[in-house]
Amino acid sequence: MTKPDAHATPTAQAVPAAQAAIKFQRRYENATVEDLWDLWTTKEGFESWWGPKGFRVEVHKLELREGGELHYDMIADAPEEIAAMKKMNMPLTHATRGSFARIQRLKHLELIHLVDFIPGVKPYEHLIRVDFSAGGGSAEMVITVEPHHNPEWTRMATMGMESQLTKVPGVLAARR
Repeated sequence: MTKPDAHATPTAQAVPAAQAAIKFQRRYENATVEDLWDLWTTKEGFESWWGPKGFRVEVHKLELREGGELHYDMIADAPEEIAAMKKMNMPLTHATRGSFARIQRLKHLELIHLVDFIPGVKPYEHLIRVDFSAGGGSAEMVITVEPHHNPEWTRMATMGMESQLTKVPGVLAARR
């Protein structure tokens, strides 16, 4: 994977102009920015929530620095997801590679994933930006996800992010 410019959009296959970045804004009561930051920046945190329902991840490498690598396996572990992956001719486990493009501790994070698992599609980089803030006894994260190579994959990625974000409240509650 090439080392991207910290402010650049990912190098991807041509993304149709009609697709816009997707934003997810979530506020968590009785949470701190540190709590949310740890979910993205530690092995235990990342494994606790990353991946849509029916999937889990095993982190093998997480180097929290600009240009640092993130390597993990995305694993289908629910019967219905296993069946769906088989139907789409997709592997049940996929080694995922990414890197941290930009880090401002407890404020901003940019993560680039290499999307190399879509049959018939040339691998491309995909950018996720996360902004963290706090106030009034709660913490917030705003996640901006760039579009994928076509609207269908952008839609599926949006559904996946929505699904994995449903795990966060339970993870945060378990930490208290």
